[in-house]
Amino acid sequence: MIILSRPPPLSSLPPNPRIASPAPHRFSSSSSNLLPPQCQTTERGHEFETGGTFYRRESAVGRDLGVLAASLHKRSSPQLRVLDAMCGCGIRSLRYLLEADAEFVLANDANDDYRSVIARNLSRVSDEGRWLVSSNEANRIMTECYLKRDFYDLVDVDSFGSESSYLRSAMNCLKLGGLLYVTSTDGYSSGGHRPHHSLAAYGAYVRPMPYSNEVGLRMLIGGAVREASVLGYRVTPLFSYYSYHGPVFRVMLRLNRGKLLTNRHYEFISYCTKCGHSQSYSWDELSKLSCTCNKEGGSLVVSGPLWTGPLHSASYLTEMSNMAEQLGWMGNGTGTDLQKLLQLMVDESDPKLPFGYIKLDEVASRAKINSPPLRTMMSALQKEGYAVSRSHIATNAIKTDCPMATCIRIAKEV
Repeated sequence: MIILSRPPPLSSLPPNPRIASPAPHRFSSSSSNLLPPQCQTTERGHEFETGGTFYRRESAVGRDLGVLAASLHKRSSPQLRVLDAMCGCGIRSLRYLLEADAEFVLANDANDDYRSVIARNLSRVSDEGRWLVSSNEANRIMTECYLKRDFYDLVDVDSFGSESSYLRSAMNCLKLGGLLYVTSTDGYSSGGHRPHHSLAAYGAYVRPMPYSNEVGLRMLIGGAVREASVLGYRVTPLFSYYSYHGPVFRVMLRLNRGKLLTNRHYEFISYCTKCGHSQSYSWDELSKLSCTCNKEGGSLVVSGPLWTGPLHSASYLTEMSNMAEQLGWMGNGTGTDLQKLLQLMVDESDPKLPFGYIKLDEVASRAKINSPPLRTMMSALQKEGYAVSRSHIATNAIKTDCPMATCIRIAKEV
């Protein structure tokens, strides 16, 4: 006779020999025997230590955007529970607790050496039971939460490289209507230099294109769309953020039940090396690849399938701007960089604007004229009935003195 018993919880299973230091260890606010503080720094007025953990000050803008989204969710939801799956030193978790007023944050990092630093930082929030620290591989902790039916309102996965295996497990432990903050730092794949790697990681064969920054975001969103569809869900981008350091591609998605009704916005993108024109093709149009300047199609470079829909929600970004003002992050001469970033995102949310951007110098070169001032060019195009905006993805969001600041998006006549 075979006797079946309940399987042990995942936290009690032996460690995976392929993962370094995965054994679970949890700290509460009453933890003791912590190492002395070291490497003190501040962000948004909050003191914390980095110790030997991975920390980038340049990523603070991405954390700002995450806190704003979390704060908006808290305002429209009875509670805010956050899973920070790869928390590093724990600064994101700390900010979700202090600035977004999260009821609970599970701060997880697979590196067991970070536990004491994370716990020490979160101990600044003395409210008993509002946070917990664990040391597990991200997919393992998210799967354990799913099996325990411990669902979260926001799952933040600040991963490295093209690690996309977490997408499905993150969606599984996320509440319907919840937020998923995903990451990629794979600039080689977004630049089209490892097409077979991008195909394996995100299901997209990516070739070199002049707007590789944007391709990286569309590649990441497309991978999430594919994984959500397998689970019977659909995801909607609320904002997409690119930063040159890394580079870093970050996208905030909202998860809902129901597959996409069609393959709309999940298509192939072509770029013509002869005339510079870009366009999208659905799956059933792949046999018709050509450009108006060259019917033979020999000049076309094709990538996909990628997300070809909007990268942002203008209404959501407007709410984020209002929330930033309420938090005192903008106005009175402060927060000008964040204000520029959000405004540029709103501008490029225009549904009439296509994917891709083009350098003003390339426009002038093809027209065989000297490059006019950016404002002059944009004003002239708008008077002719074109939809046009600068691209935060090309300009690195905020620096008007950046050489890429002359990149713009141009739509056909409206």
